[in-house]
Amino acid sequence: MPAVRGLRAYDPGHDLVALRRRFAPGGLVELGSNENPYGPGPRAREAAAAVLGELHRYPDPLGGDLKRALAAKHGVDAAQVILGNGSHELLMQLAQVFAGPGVDVAMSQFGFAVYAIAAQAVGANLRIAPALPRDAGMPRGHDLDAIATTITPETRLVYLANPNNPTGTWFAHDAFATFLARVPGDTLVVIDEAYAEIADAPDFASALPLLAAHRNLVVTRTFSKAYALAGLRVGYAVAHPDVIALLERLRESFNVNAVALAAAEAALGDDDWLRETLAANATQRDLLAAALRERGWPVSPSQTNFLLVEFGEDTARLEQGLLARGVVLRPMAGYGLPQCSRISVGSAAENRALLAALDELASGSEFSGVAR
Repeated sequence: MPAVRGLRAYDPGHDLVALRRRFAPGGLVELGSNENPYGPGPRAREAAAAVLGELHRYPDPLGGDLKRALAAKHGVDAAQVILGNGSHELLMQLAQVFAGPGVDVAMSQFGFAVYAIAAQAVGANLRIAPALPRDAGMPRGHDLDAIATTITPETRLVYLANPNNPTGTWFAHDAFATFLARVPGDTLVVIDEAYAEIADAPDFASALPLLAAHRNLVVTRTFSKAYALAGLRVGYAVAHPDVIALLERLRESFNVNAVALAAAEAALGDDDWLRETLAANATQRDLLAAALRERGWPVSPSQTNFLLVEFGEDTARLEQGLLARGVVLRPMAGYGLPQCSRISVGSAAENRALLAALDELASGSEFSGVAR
């Protein structure tokens, strides 16, 4: 198919398996994938271990227990929830069901790369709204007015992330409610809230409460970030039952494995662990951002577990220098941000290792132009 022939696969940034083999066990500082460095909580670990004796059995094809737990947590009906092999699968599936040739899909500049892949995979026309300018209060964030003007009568899907990956920026709940009221009822608005549990800004709020009044709203989430279950690949979407029913027609059978189902359900009930890790992330994020700014590198505001840092013309060389020292960042050239790197917020020890490596590189003669 022409649409598939023109696709470029999702780029994870680095071959992490090869890098782990290259460096001694525990010697690689992985700050490129926005993972939770503290790992899953004890309840999730125990639930996962309890399933290991039943690996010869298929998982629940409906994921009923996890769906009911999610419905109870978010105050919706279980018929409004669909599970995915990570939210990535669901973002792709939404385009498969609701877009195609002759249909427009809208997103923001610097939006998550999967949105463009999803649109292009089905042959839809991708319309990209410009992001907020670099000197704005929310640099490179979503410009909701620009996105609204990008919507045409042929637009059937709008992808937005709040907070956004890779910029870390967010938009206020009131601003989004105003935006949503401008969107035609036959255009689905997909809000990717992969980092919503992490956000704590006073003006941030989840879009989930708006579902009751907007049949065209879809909210996706994941257990990969705040809940630290990236290795198990489980996500979910919440929407009107009619939207979910259409998505279920295309859902792959047994798409969420048994260990993931058990661990995710248990993680939902481990509020103490979640609070502890989120507090640790917020503390380390602020400390790391301050340390980078003190060295002269601009850091975008963030409500996530990562920072978008502007290293300038030496970005690529700095990234390679760090890689040689066993520190992995996420290159941003593929997002049109070649002078920036995305840095996951690590543990205190990991962040210290990053800063020490940056200081060593910045003091070298080959990086004499790097700000400090």
